[in-house]
Order: sequence, then C-alpha cells, then structure tokens
Amino acid sequence: GGRIINNGSISAHVPRPMSAPYTATKHAVAGLTKALALDGRAFDIACGQIDIGNAGTDMTEKMAAGVPQADGRIAVEPRIDVAEIGAAVVHMASLPLSSNVLTMTLMATKMPYVGRG
Repeated sequence: GGRIINNGSISAHVPRPMSAPYTATKHAVAGLTKALALDGRAFDIACGQIDIGNAGTDMTEKMAAGVPQADGRIAVEPRIDVAEIGAAVVHMASLPLSSNVLTMTLMATKMPYVGRG
C-alpha cells in the first residue's frame, strides 16, 4: 500500500486566457488521479490531488505586475507562500490509508478564481 498525491491546478476547472496546453495537461492529471484512486483500492493505494492556485514561485512572479484576465483586463493577483502548500500536502500524506483527500483546492483567498470566466 501507499499514497500518491498528484499536483493538479485550478486551471483544470477554470482556465486562464491562452492556456490550452497547460489546462489540457491538468485535465489529464485530474482523470489520472480519479482512475488511480479507484484502481489503487485493491492494492491499498490511496491517490489524491492538490489543485494549487497562485503559489509564490518563479512561475507566478509575473502576477505581481499583472496578468491577463478572462475579460481582457490586466490585473495583479495575490500569491500564497509555498510553505502553506507544503503543510497541506503533509496533511494529505499523514492520513491513514483508510482515509483520502481525493481533491483539495488551495489558493490565495483574494485571487480571481471564484467567478473567473
């Protein structure tokens, strides 16, 4: 037995402008997570996914200056400390195999996720 935690993205649920390849791969991760969660049961393997929104990494540095929004505006977006994401992953990983977080969304509270589109 064991546990797999996949790195998803909120982009699988609400994509950003000009992000078709990234969004498609994150949809694939979501499907893989669910299939592994089902197939892994026979082997005591739990599989979950964390969907992260705006982690404070080099990849999201440009958000401090503003990034395109679905309505065409350029807007600054808040980011969250990667340590908070690490703590969430530790929580997911520390559960007994009889429990599983199938999906968790962790994002900056004020990022334009809810209502984006």
